[in-house]
Amino acid sequence: MTRLLAVVVVCIAAGCAQPGIRKVESGAQGVGERMQLTIEGPWNHFDNARLGPAQFWTMEGLPIDQLMVYSGIKNEQLVHAETGGGRKNFAFRSTMQPDEIVAMFEGMLTRDGSSFKLVKLEPATFGGERGFRFEYSLTRKVDNVQLAGVAYAAVSKGELFALLYQAPRLGFFARHQARVEQIARSARIKS
Repeated sequence: MTRLLAVVVVCIAAGCAQPGIRKVESGAQGVGERMQLTIEGPWNHFDNARLGPAQFWTMEGLPIDQLMVYSGIKNEQLVHAETGGGRKNFAFRSTMQPDEIVAMFEGMLTRDGSSFKLVKLEPATFGGERGFRFEYSLTRKVDNVQLAGVAYAAVSKGELFALLYQAPRLGFFARHQARVEQIARSARIKS
């Protein structure tokens, strides 16, 4: 048993235990073809195309906190991985208004039976574009954990750009919310 533990520790230290995760360096980061974000702090990027068009970043680990980064989602493109099993799919339409985009993300986040509550929706600049900011709460069905979330979004040239951050309401959300707000303020969408 101690030999197995030693192998696991060595793999983690060597970075081979989770080949789909890489450290995101502080500084300017290009996301997609048209968005740039400035990052501060030890974010990790989870590489997995099966999760859909969003990039997933985390500070604590994906089961704890998630920063979903959407860059250049095109008209009629799904905002999640396509799955069967009778689940409804949610696609972006370039004519959507802010409340419709929030409803699209609500549908995506509750496909597993979780419950969503919109707390606040307000206009906000995002990426240098006229956009909006919303706050939400989410109760995960799988474990009944109550999450808090904040999101920023804007539509530029018919494409959706958005950041959604969620983490357990008690403890973790407040711990990283200021970093997420800084990332949102740093966003730049190229023309």
